[in-house]
Amino acid sequence: MKIKFNVFIVSVFILFFVVDISAQNLEQSEWKGFKRINFEVENCNARLVIPKKALNGNPWVWRARFPEYHNKIDSSLVAEGFHIAYINTDNKFGSPNAVKIWNKFYKYLVKNYKLQKKVAIHCHSRGGLFAYNWAKVNPEKVACIYADAIVCDFKSWPAGFGAGDGSKNEWKRLKQEYGFKNDEEAIAYLNNPIDNLEELAKNRVPILHSISNQDKIVPPKENSLKLIQRYIELDAPASILPCSKGIQKLKGHHYEIDNPQLVIDFIKYNSIQKGKLNSSNYHLERKGIANSYIKFEREKVGRVAFLGGSITYNTGWRDSISAYLVKRFPQTKFEFVAAGIPSMGSTPGAFRLQRDVLSKGKIDLLFEEAAVNDSTNERTSEEQIKGMEGIVRHLRKTNPEMDIVMMHFVDPDKMEDYRRGVEPEVITNHNLIADHYGISTINLAKEVTDRIDNGEFTWEKDFKNLHPSPFGQGIYAHSMLQFLENSFSKHLDADDKIFSYDLQEKINEFSYENGELVDISTIKLPKGWFINSSWNPNDGKRTRPNYVDVPMLIGDKPSKVLKFKFEGNTVGIAIAAGKDAGIIEYRIDKGEWKTQNLFTKWSGQVHLPWYYTLASELSNKKHTLEIKISEIKDARSEGNACRIRYFYINKN
Repeated sequence: MKIKFNVFIVSVFILFFVVDISAQNLEQSEWKGFKRINFEVENCNARLVIPKKALNGNPWVWRARFPEYHNKIDSSLVAEGFHIAYINTDNKFGSPNAVKIWNKFYKYLVKNYKLQKKVAIHCHSRGGLFAYNWAKVNPEKVACIYADAIVCDFKSWPAGFGAGDGSKNEWKRLKQEYGFKNDEEAIAYLNNPIDNLEELAKNRVPILHSISNQDKIVPPKENSLKLIQRYIELDAPASILPCSKGIQKLKGHHYEIDNPQLVIDFIKYNSIQKGKLNSSNYHLERKGIANSYIKFEREKVGRVAFLGGSITYNTGWRDSISAYLVKRFPQTKFEFVAAGIPSMGSTPGAFRLQRDVLSKGKIDLLFEEAAVNDSTNERTSEEQIKGMEGIVRHLRKTNPEMDIVMMHFVDPDKMEDYRRGVEPEVITNHNLIADHYGISTINLAKEVTDRIDNGEFTWEKDFKNLHPSPFGQGIYAHSMLQFLENSFSKHLDADDKIFSYDLQEKINEFSYENGELVDISTIKLPKGWFINSSWNPNDGKRTRPNYVDVPMLIGDKPSKVLKFKFEGNTVGIAIAAGKDAGIIEYRIDKGEWKTQNLFTKWSGQVHLPWYYTLASELSNKKHTLEIKISEIKDARSEGNACRIRYFYINKN
């Protein structure tokens, strides 16, 4: 196929289109305020009008002939997001040669402009010969046909063998184009639009014809009415729109359409398909990740960390990102820090950050997720902000050049919220932090919900769980990789440099920005408390990494008071809360005794790591926490145990 471009094309839907000719051969024009691309296919002039914002799937209308006639329909559709295409194959009258050119034009547009595979055809007059002859051999590629006073049988026009006027000159041209030696051969030809409609009907392609009963050039009885009748007899969807209200010209062949909105709605209804949604719509770049791009591209080293819960801990999207980075920057030496621990949200993340992430060295790019566990674990809105802001501030104070990407993963509650038109509270809280500190976000909760509602897959059979199936992990990976590809496809200028992010004023004065874990070996043990140097429940219940076969400070019966002296404004205990988790009593600085039930709703199935913040917003000075085992226990629990892996504190 010979393709000559006359216009420069800049459009998001041709992001991956590469032209192998020089830019000086390209130009662009305008049509009714929209970008118009002019080019040639097989030496035929062609054009494509591009909407300012394309509809999902890139639906399009193909004008068969006379593209400026009744163009208000086209201008309305392009304003609503349709592309409008046209190729000038005049004097070919829908011949087999014309169909070949149309085939090449179609393939070119679908391949290079990513247009929808099913096109709406809009044809007028002789355009019917092109439209139907192409549609009959390509029925699976046709969304619908709107036909306006069209020729459906060339014996009617241009031959003039019926009631119509005909055109001797055009009849002569048509016979030459088709290779007919005489009128008899033309009359014997049995592939006019009215013929061989079976495949089109089998595919149930909807058709709508407008006519004027005053048309003396292309009489409806010999054309549209005959085709419509045959199509209906094949049990295929067909409608007729007689037009008589407006001014009629050219012996009734040119007329005003009585209800143009009906035509627009017909094309929209049959063309707009639920194509796959674009993941980029769920990405907010904010200040982006240019620093890590420069680091990976120029310095050829990179340390990338993944902080989160079980969805980060499990294999899947994390491995895909690591593999992508290695392939995208083949000369770069990468180190990957996997810091996902099941059940952990932003509060644990803020306090374990130093131990699990920052102790590994200077981090260039960090992926963080906590939306599922922060809400599932019923952290308060204030805790969600304190935890996430604490993570961000701690990271940026350690390395002001670090890029951070925050992901919002999906669960059924978030899907329900979005379907009610409400943004989940935890995502609102995390976005508050992301906005304030210029952090990129990938909203997979919204994307997955929309994709399911768009009919692309199901929760029950495909995604299956908030811990995604391999299919679901693939959905996550696809979106994240698109975000990375968009970020790393930008041009780097020679003077682009790594910059330091400003550390904004705190949103919450008591955010956990200096969180740290305190080893239990520093604690003086009173009677009734002991340390098991390699604790393992050995009861068949599940455990979590770093909370089994490790030292645990344990009290499992009503005991004397355990004292922990610290300096800071927040204090808590990180425990393993299993089937025998008890209730503790505690107080700060000889204050009032309070109780904390350590048994969670999951403790019967797993020895769950849980961070209990016992006091926050304290004065930033030395304090003493006292803990004792209560004689009271949860009715669901089999015991009174308190197993402490760490104390945690925050200093401001």
